[in-house]
Amino acid sequence: MKTILYTLFAVFFLASCSDPKQSVDIKELNNEFISAWNARDESKVTGMLADDVHFLQGEVVYRGKAEVSDKWVRETMGTIADLKTYAVSTGTDNSIAYEAGTFSVDVLPGSPNEPRGLGEGNYMLLWKKGEDGNWKLSYAQLEGHPVVARN
Repeated sequence: MKTILYTLFAVFFLASCSDPKQSVDIKELNNEFISAWNARDESKVTGMLADDVHFLQGEVVYRGKAEVSDKWVRETMGTIADLKTYAVSTGTDNSIAYEAGTFSVDVLPGSPNEPRGLGEGNYMLLWKKGEDGNWKLSYAQLEGHPVVARN
């Protein structure tokens, strides 16, 4: 009986001493992505995408790094500013991390006579750790509300 207890204790002790660096700080990872987006650093944003990334917004679905880079990143980056996220739920382990919540963004006018807009909605970002140890955005889903004019 003592042998079983000592064995269980050793297993629990070793499990509690596992390397905490195996998981990622999801807030820091998303802040890096959002900062690159707000700085309009297209190459950094696309560099953070996984090769098999999926992007969903309403009925729109883009698959793969090339399509997501062209149709989401390049086409959207110049039309918005000051992207902010407000996390509601997060989770991480040593190979996957996610954050979900709400977002707000300034929608830039398409012409000089149009007002600036405010876009808001819900988001979910899913990151996966690659074989090379780098974290890449694997899945992004945005559900936006109709844009309203800013005062």
